[in-house]
Parts: sequence; C-alpha cells; structure tokens
Amino acid sequence: MTADSVLLAFLITAAAGLSTGIGSALALLTRTTHRAFLSIALGFSAGVMVYVSFVEILPKGTDRLQIGHGDALGLVLATAAFLAGFAVMAAVDRLLPAFANPHDGITVELMDRPETPRPGRGALRRMGMLVAIAVALHNFPEGIATFLVLLEDPALGIALAIAVAIHNIPEGIAVSVPIYHDTGSRLRAFGWSFASGLSEPLGALAAYLVLRPFVGDDLLGVLFAVVAGVMVFIALDELLPAAREYGRPHLAIYGAAAGMATMALSLVLVAV
Repeated sequence: MTADSVLLAFLITAAAGLSTGIGSALALLTRTTHRAFLSIALGFSAGVMVYVSFVEILPKGTDRLQIGHGDALGLVLATAAFLAGFAVMAAVDRLLPAFANPHDGITVELMDRPETPRPGRGALRRMGMLVAIAVALHNFPEGIATFLVLLEDPALGIALAIAVAIHNIPEGIAVSVPIYHDTGSRLRAFGWSFASGLSEPLGALAAYLVLRPFVGDDLLGVLFAVVAGVMVFIALDELLPAAREYGRPHLAIYGAAAGMATMALSLVLVAV
C-alpha cells in the first residue's frame, strides 16, 4: 500500500460520492426528468454491484478468512460477515423516516421553479435536509467499501466507484428538489446536495485512519464480506426499486443485465 495508491483510492471515492452534485445540477438546469435514462442507469448500477459482490468481493473475503481458519470455518465467517453488512444497511434504513428515503423517485417535475423564495414552506426545507442526512448516512459505509476495494483491486474498485456514482445521481435530485422548492435558491439546493456526498470520502478517510493499523487477512476478509453485503442490500432494496419507479420495469432489468454483462466482460479482459 503506497501513498500514491491511497491517494488515488481516496480521490476516486470522493468523486463517486460527490456525484450527488451531478443529480443536483440536472434538477436545477433541466425541466424534465429523463426517466428512461435513470431507470436504465440505476438498473445498470445494481447489476454491477450484485455481480461484483458475488463473483469478486465475497470470494476475496472468503479466501482471506480461509487462510487462517480453514475452508469450513472461513466460509462460515465470511457468510456471517456478509449478512452483517446486509443488516447494517437495513438498520440504517429503519432508523430513517420513510419520507426521507433518497430513493423514492423524486423527480424534477416536482420543482415549480419559483422566481422568489416562498416563506412558510419550512416543512419542504426540513424534508430536503432530512434527505441530505439520509444520503450522508447511506454514503458513509459506501465510502468505506469503495475505498477498500480500490486499494485491494484498483480495476474492480473503479467499476464499483462508477456504479456508486451512478446511484448517487438521483440522490442529488432528491436533496435538491425540496430545498429549492422551499427557498428558491439554486445555490443552497446545490450546496446541500453536494455536501451530502461528502460523507463518502469521509468514510474512506475513516477506513484509512482507523483500520490501517489492524490490516491483516482476518480483518480484510471480514471487511470484504461486509462490503459485499452492503452492496447487495443497496442494489436489491434501493437501486432496483428506484429504477422501476423511474420507468418501465423491463428497462430496470435490462439495465441490470447490461451491468452484469459489462462487469463479466471487463473481468475476463483483465484476466486475459
């Protein structure tokens, strides 16, 4: 682990997190939601996450744990860690108010583009800020996951970072729309959306500062299995349902299939 590799992993993770700003820009600069694009893109992102989790990340974790604990116990530990990652994300979702879910298909059309601030709409502003907090809570473990995978396997990590970045675009829309609708301020809406993505590089920084002294096969094995659980939960509970909300259901599954095929092809090309 060189200083250059750590810096590159951190920068890529930060770029993936701050793609919430892309969603915010789309919301503030366009008048219609590109539903078909978002549906396919979110499905694609889900396909990438599911495929790399089961084909690459979880097996890497299992292999690490089997080095010190044998095949049977290593597999049991990896499975437990995978389910723990799933449970962590489920707990985060349960702690958030239902209306603050950043994957509920908030669209640009909900923004009526007032020319001046509209007083008395504090509830909308609070909703936007709660969504921003929800996005930040979701993105923190994603930052840890993306950073760790980038350090272990940069090619795989870049693919995962792209999937995370795509999935952050509608989150940026979800933060921006209610805040702009309430305040009439594009700058404030963009600022909250952009800030919500900062938790991803913060997660990467926490992973580096806290976990670096303890890095070994056991810790890496557990972390990779947990990462796989986190990614599969995000794909199944958030991305695919959101993709179906934005467009025809078949577009979501076609996008997922394209994501899996793209990852499979890229892994084959790397192996060759």
